[in-house]
Amino acid sequence: MAVRAVRGAVQLERDEAGHMDEQVGALLTAVLERNGLTADDLISIWFTATPDLHSDFPAAAARKLGIVDVPLICAQELDIAGAMPRVVRILAHIETDRPRSEINHVYLGAAAALRKDIAQ
Repeated sequence: MAVRAVRGAVQLERDEAGHMDEQVGALLTAVLERNGLTADDLISIWFTATPDLHSDFPAAAARKLGIVDVPLICAQELDIAGAMPRVVRILAHIETDRPRSEINHVYLGAAAALRKDIAQ
């Protein structure tokens, strides 16, 4: 079993806790489904949020999905002029038999523009 990393991002329409839970939950669900993973395959998840998001911790959405025994951490993205606003990004470390070339990175909605080279 190899340790791999999978990336993802979603742009929120607004800075509201319920909306963040919904969108981050959809992102995490898509990452798990598209990579054939369960919560038991997760090692850890890093969440980052752009500086304009204040309503909640993105990791709270993972806990609401039942991901309760996986280390999670939240951090703030760099405040770069012209960067896409209201974005939550994830970097999940996983255990999988998939080769690196078969890892499906997930960029939902407008966030697909962030990584057109790897967005699914």
